[in-house]
Amino acid sequence: MKKTGKVMLCVLLISAALVAAAVAAFFAITRDAKLDKDKLINYGQTIEFYDAEGQKIQSSAIQNGRSSVRTDELREHTKNAFIASEDRTFYRHNGLNYKRMLKAAFKNIATRSFGEGASTISQQLIKNTHLSNQKTLVRKLKEIRLTKQLERSYAKDEILEMYLNTIYFGHSCYGLQNAARFYFGTDADNLSLAQSATLAGLLSSPNNYSPFKDAEKCVRRRNIVLKSMLDCGFITEAQYREAETSPVGATKEAKNDPKSNYVAAACDELSGLGLDSYSQLSGCKVYTCLNAEMQQALCENRPENDYCAVITDGADGVVAYVSTTGGARRQPGSTIKPVLVYAPAIEEGLLHPFTKIDDSPTDFGGYAPENHDKKYHGLVTAEESLAKSYNIPAVKMLNALTVGKALEYAQKMDIDTDKDDANLALALGGMKYGVSLKNLCDAYSTFRKAGNFAPSHFIERIEDRHGRTIYVHKPSERKVFSQGTCSLMNQMLIQTAKTGTAKKLKNLPFDVAAKTGTCGNAEGNTDAYAATYTSTHTLCVWLGDVNNRRTTVTGGGACCNIASAVLKKMYATAAPEPLDTTGGTSKIFIDRQDYEKDGKIILADEISPKLNKMEVRCLAGREPEQHSTKFSRPVIQKPQIRVGKEHISIVLCHTDYYSYLIKCDGKIIYDGDYLPEISDCPDKGSHAYTVTPYYSDGHEKYFGDAVNLERIFFGGDDDGNDRHLPPPITGKDWYN
Repeated sequence: MKKTGKVMLCVLLISAALVAAAVAAFFAITRDAKLDKDKLINYGQTIEFYDAEGQKIQSSAIQNGRSSVRTDELREHTKNAFIASEDRTFYRHNGLNYKRMLKAAFKNIATRSFGEGASTISQQLIKNTHLSNQKTLVRKLKEIRLTKQLERSYAKDEILEMYLNTIYFGHSCYGLQNAARFYFGTDADNLSLAQSATLAGLLSSPNNYSPFKDAEKCVRRRNIVLKSMLDCGFITEAQYREAETSPVGATKEAKNDPKSNYVAAACDELSGLGLDSYSQLSGCKVYTCLNAEMQQALCENRPENDYCAVITDGADGVVAYVSTTGGARRQPGSTIKPVLVYAPAIEEGLLHPFTKIDDSPTDFGGYAPENHDKKYHGLVTAEESLAKSYNIPAVKMLNALTVGKALEYAQKMDIDTDKDDANLALALGGMKYGVSLKNLCDAYSTFRKAGNFAPSHFIERIEDRHGRTIYVHKPSERKVFSQGTCSLMNQMLIQTAKTGTAKKLKNLPFDVAAKTGTCGNAEGNTDAYAATYTSTHTLCVWLGDVNNRRTTVTGGGACCNIASAVLKKMYATAAPEPLDTTGGTSKIFIDRQDYEKDGKIILADEISPKLNKMEVRCLAGREPEQHSTKFSRPVIQKPQIRVGKEHISIVLCHTDYYSYLIKCDGKIIYDGDYLPEISDCPDKGSHAYTVTPYYSDGHEKYFGDAVNLERIFFGGDDDGNDRHLPPPITGKDWYN
């Protein structure tokens, strides 16, 4: 018994020592943790945005100063939305929820991480205003000590008020009042139950739950908050049902501001950089790629339809951006053809711009695409097919390329696809979720950059409130296409802008490459595109209806009109350099006759006449291997021979360039250019004729093989009938 008592005493002493050591360590580690009351009520700091010239962007999408709210002026359901979502026991604890902290600690130990924080509203306020976002034990201990100081210094309503005035809601909005104005165009004391739940739902991840990025996610998150309020007894079942079925109703403040769309997109990018919204971003300066003049040009040409337009420069910076749909992904229609069909096919050696494809009705296992004009055009070149946006040749080429290979190229250009996209309709832009206009713009930029892809960006660098640089954009390129493929695509898309579906751009006094596209249904078009680029910029325009309703836009021409006006203003004082259309390519000469007659691509004979040589360009290293010898070794069909009463006739096959040497019994009877028929009056008897084609370049004659004609007998019988000699089989001894 005495022994047991001693053991217990030892355990007690050790435990006491450990507790004392832990307490001593706690106070030693947190000795510099002092509550700064100024930080708790400093509502003046915000995020400032600057354009490429270093000028501050004066946009009402940016809050120039935080506006504070008073909790005694807020509706009860507004306060309760945040309490139910973030800290249900807020009014009952002394700043720390020990039960949640214990559960979080066990989970962190199990996962060997500090992922679970179990923070109360008081702890969040301390972390946001006094500490960094680092998930370390030291930071957590300081947070605990400061939270205890906070709870001793302020009443609960004061803590909640400071929390609501400092919390970050995304889109550069700090504080509930600014968020209420930005998302709903109202004051915080006027928020409805559904609006309050929406804003409370943003806090865990403003970038993911923003109604301007993903309305469906936003609604799901809002309804989770409403359910929490119901569970806490803050609202009735009837209130819950009414609020959960109400639309989000979010509308960006000052949506007509020329720069508000750009700032909103820059905020989206900012939220994805992994920087802490409080310790790093609060009071920071964000320097963007915005070109004020180009932004103004996009806004001046803004139509009544839903509208999106993007301009990127040579450094992959987004210099101008307008969108009434946020970053919505849409089916790209025919604008996807150059990106996922023609360029990959050229790169893989399946296609030349001059390759002829049969545009005729084709059924691909039940999938029978049609052209937009409901017509078929026979053999057309790849260049013409792209310029006129014929669908059947594009699907045929994707079939030859394979859908799997096209999806590989999509991945290289950050074009996200779904498993349902793995079919031939991909050639015509058939994608389940589509692609954003910015992403499409990035893909087209690959052509003007000799095959190098890089995602475009809005932000160049960020300085924190102390002037320290905390972020600099680092270019990251990857090779997708060879220089030669891009040169050929440049030429094909320049032609599209001159004679094809984008010909409304043909009068621009500089090189512009372009492709149009449309999407729609039985009722009409829902989307229209013009993807254009010069040697220095890429400009993509989209018109349509975000809800897939029929629009008045009948084709890509309306988008081209906008693009043309913007490009004229962009290059009003200096035209861009011409696009590269030769780099990485080979100039070759193919046989014109074979190409025009049968679509065959054969290298011209070296001695071929100029008129029979067709100059084309192909990808270097992918030149045709077959050489023509039709002039160095002429070949003809066997001529016919006819025997008449007074003469014999040799009927020659038609040729444009050959001459003929004709002999009778070894003697020349004709030597000259092609004639349909050559006549001869030989002596009566048996005769043998040969016809030898040749080509003369004016200095030398190149002979083909002599063609032996049937031996004939000339002179006739008593009745005047012509006859040939008996066949050589007769007169032979078949018995010996």
